[in-house]
Amino acid sequence: MRVFDFDNTIYDGESGMDLFLYFFKKDPKGLLKYTPKFFEGFVKYKRGKITIDEVMEDYGVILKEYCGQVQDVFGEMETFWDQNMEKVKSFYYEMQDENDIIVSACPVCLLKIACDRIGIKHYIGSDVDPINGEIKSVCYKDKKVEAFRREFGDVEIDEFYTDSMSDKPMMDISRNVFMVDGDKITQIKKDGKMIKVKA
Repeated sequence: MRVFDFDNTIYDGESGMDLFLYFFKKDPKGLLKYTPKFFEGFVKYKRGKITIDEVMEDYGVILKEYCGQVQDVFGEMETFWDQNMEKVKSFYYEMQDENDIIVSACPVCLLKIACDRIGIKHYIGSDVDPINGEIKSVCYKDKKVEAFRREFGDVEIDEFYTDSMSDKPMMDISRNVFMVDGDKITQIKKDGKMIKVKA
């Protein structure tokens, strides 16, 4: 069993940030008031400092307020991926297997479109209603493991690929772990044991 994170792992960037910028270009006035809070949350997320409660309470408000203003949110997400599918990294296409699994903090509604286009059948993400912006669950840190267990049971992952140590809970249930930095892949755990990687 082989599991991948999505953003900055097989996708070159943060899909949530890219989606925000996509909408910002279309409606800068409408999104301007949310921009400071959004970027503050993004920085916390990248540093692994944001909590699930903060996402649900603080950023859920932003989504609820703005999603209600978008006329065709599903059409917009399709157009977003029309413009961003090229950011899926070539190394993944070269190693892709039909049984690969994606476990990501990315909302399922956004992740599904990308995975369908790539040809990935199995994916888990945050549960967000794109119509009203309600965040029902966030697939982040230890919540990734909980979501994975619900879907696939108490199994050990053979290979796990990620770009971030915030995925340590997923690393802990994986036999082999690979850190992805751009197109560079470095194994940091082998046969259940962490490897000391040279700087």
